[in-house]
Amino acid sequence: MLSHKRVLVALDGSAACESVLRFLLEIAGPLDMNVMLLHVLEPIPPQVLDANPKVVVEDVEARTKDAEEYLAPIAATLRAQGVDTSWAIRRGRPADEILAAAKESGADLIAMATHGRTGLGRLLFGSVAEAVLRHAPVPVFMIRQPHTVEAAGAAREASPR
Repeated sequence: MLSHKRVLVALDGSAACESVLRFLLEIAGPLDMNVMLLHVLEPIPPQVLDANPKVVVEDVEARTKDAEEYLAPIAATLRAQGVDTSWAIRRGRPADEILAAAKESGADLIAMATHGRTGLGRLLFGSVAEAVLRHAPVPVFMIRQPHTVEAAGAAREASPR
């Protein structure tokens, strides 16, 4: 029997990443799970624009407000489905913050989507999912995000001609 009661769900703001929510909706209510949604704001380094001698600095307040506006309706939808839901916003390196939030919240499962990059893509961009998987002290449930090009091709092939 599944004994996971507190699930941390890492969301990056993309619809593809939210695909993990469909799965959780199926099991969270019946299994009386508590879901904690987490969005990590990765710091943006200051930038100097060539055309403008001003330094552009990250607006942390605005980004936090955007994250709140993103998470609040998702949490409300889950609550409306009978799922005990909370949410949090953290700032830092995504993998580090996901792992820290899981530990601090007492999560016994981490759920997230992965881009499924391999080879050069993973070397260049790294993999948050891989880092979480390697260092998580609890089980990690991952769902691979559908690739829009592949999904569009499959939809074209499936449609009647």
